[in-house]
Amino acid sequence: MPEVHAARRTRLRSHCEAAGSDAVLVSRPANISYLTGCAPPRSVLLLGAGEDLLVRPGDPAQDPAGAPQPDDLRVHSLGGPDGDAAVAATGLAAVGAATALAVEEHHLTVARHRALASVAPRLALTDLARAVEQQRLVKDDEEIACLRIAAEIGDQALGELLESILVGRTERHLALELERRLVDHGAEGPAFPTAVGTGPHAGRAGHVPTDRRVEEGDFLTVCLGARYRGYRCEIGRTFVVGTAPDDWQIELYDLVFAAQRAGREALTPGVEYRDVDRAARQVLTAAGHGDGVGPFTGHGVGLEIDEDPRLAPASMGKLDARVPVTVEPGVHLPGRGGVRIDDTLVVRSQADGGPELLTITTKELLAL
Repeated sequence: MPEVHAARRTRLRSHCEAAGSDAVLVSRPANISYLTGCAPPRSVLLLGAGEDLLVRPGDPAQDPAGAPQPDDLRVHSLGGPDGDAAVAATGLAAVGAATALAVEEHHLTVARHRALASVAPRLALTDLARAVEQQRLVKDDEEIACLRIAAEIGDQALGELLESILVGRTERHLALELERRLVDHGAEGPAFPTAVGTGPHAGRAGHVPTDRRVEEGDFLTVCLGARYRGYRCEIGRTFVVGTAPDDWQIELYDLVFAAQRAGREALTPGVEYRDVDRAARQVLTAAGHGDGVGPFTGHGVGLEIDEDPRLAPASMGKLDARVPVTVEPGVHLPGRGGVRIDDTLVVRSQADGGPELLTITTKELLAL
């Protein structure tokens, strides 16, 4: 997509020129990938009045076979594995007569920022802030298509797991099997470490799988995602293993399902981020579980699994159409377990059918 990447860089360059910077240094890997189609390790992107450069250590000819390469801009190699590409790029900007260089201060360490200033003392360093992240918020058709495929892969892997025997297997084994199935179905790899929680571990956000074995009557929570062409999707479901659910499990599941549905229904262009969080959170709070709700009930996805926006009580901003987000409320009862339900959706107007659900595995409380 060389023309797409070029258009993205032009948009960023115009933004920075309007703010008084005639050169831009992008160092965050996901942002480099968004603007070029690849992000070799420790590389940076330099945008200037002349040509754009991908500056990197090492020799591109030594990259592994199949490693992505930029398709429409020149690569400036440092010639060896050592050296700081950001420092080298800053020197190139100074030689190129730039007067102000916008840098991603939120990604640079203090020491690295000082190194940039020392190599080009006459070059004013300004803060690019999160300009690229803001540009990444609204996805184009190609990006949404990649997310759809990633969601399909996650649904397939999860569906196959549900057809297998679960009792007696460990959380760790199930997580590894899910990640293998993601790759079998075409994923580049998992979007994030797969979380599998059983019994008292169920419902914990980001639970790291252990050697606990699945027992009959357990709640089983699974949160996984596929990475496809760099784009990451997320799905989370809760089930009961081996027997009909107890009354308390049905009650808790129905509560979290109602909260998740409220959050999904709130996804409309123009709604405040915090209002989506409030829609889901207040259902759980009204039932006495407010203290157990996490700091957010959803977030953006794309080239990273945790992107802007964040759907949280104090988040400022409004949703736009074509922004993919998760809605993932949950409740964990210490010593008993809990429920998490997690979907990835794309914000759409009501005229376009409302929010587009990408992850379609059933949300019925199944007894496996």
